Amino acid sequence: MKLPAPISVQWLSTLIAAEIIGNNTLEITGVNEIHQVEMGDIVFVDHPKYYSTCLNSAASCIIINSKDVIVPEGKCLLFCTDPFEAYLKIIQHFKPFQVSTKSISEDVKIGEGTIIMPNVFIGNNVQIGDNCVIYPGVVILAHCLIGNDVIIQANTVIGSDAFYYNTKKNKPAWYKKMLSCGRVILEDKVEIGAGCTIDRGVSGDTIIGMGSKLDNMVHIGHDTQTEANCLFAAQVAIAGGVKVKAGVTLWGQVGVSKTLTIGENTVVLGQSGVTNTLAANKVYMGFPAEDASVKRREYVWIRRIPELWKKVMEDKKP
Repeated sequence: MKLPAPISVQWLSTLIAAEIIGNNTLEITGVNEIHQVEMGDIVFVDHPKYYSTCLNSAASCIIINSKDVIVPEGKCLLFCTDPFEAYLKIIQHFKPFQVSTKSISEDVKIGEGTIIMPNVFIGNNVQIGDNCVIYPGVVILAHCLIGNDVIIQANTVIGSDAFYYNTKKNKPAWYKKMLSCGRVILEDKVEIGAGCTIDRGVSGDTIIGMGSKLDNMVHIGHDTQTEANCLFAAQVAIAGGVKVKAGVTLWGQVGVSKTLTIGENTVVLGQSGVTNTLAANKVYMGFPAEDASVKRREYVWIRRIPELWKKVMEDKKP
């Protein structure tokens, strides 16, 4: 999330009641989580396992709960006992929850030739381009950007909160919701089927690339970004933070785990489970998804197991 204007770390330290360690002259231009952090951003970390990743990331300022770390040159640490709560306080300050009181908010921008059918809800600060068709029952939540020539079929939800929680097992409520301040961006000529759900980014953007087509009942997790001309068949589910390169095809009921990359022009056959990054220009199948030609040979040998076992037992007979 980009801030409306740069803010000083001194002001920020006062907001979250944190101690400044390191460069106290920095100005912060954005808020991000570690998967999408950029120079000028602030990020939080509250577990030693991830200290090094955050300290050596592009982030300029890190909210942290330890002083026993080396501050990278030019960066700033904001020390406090609960970085997660401090992060939430920043989000609540710069992007507070807004209640919508109308089906279509007054500040929505809708392009020429766009058709909005009955019973559509459009939240605050949404932009919709030219020549789009939005079918009945569609929900487009706050701050989403819809390009030109986009079709969204009935009962789809664009911009719901990320499925993202901080786990604190020493507290009565284990799962503390991480507030979503990102957006969903549908680029030009995208078509979204009926009953789909696309989550907004936690702090960045969830993006469906130009010309991509989603079948019915597809789920796209937070901060996942697809490039142009991807094709996802019914009941595909992609977790958060995935990078899908151009021209990828995922056939029905494919599941994709979080924070991995699917290479350009890759095809994943139906009901496969993608648990690792996939190379470009190949066909995959199975669980875990592997090169389809190898997997097919494996299935042939699996089918031969009873025959081979029978032969082994016969050879053992006296």
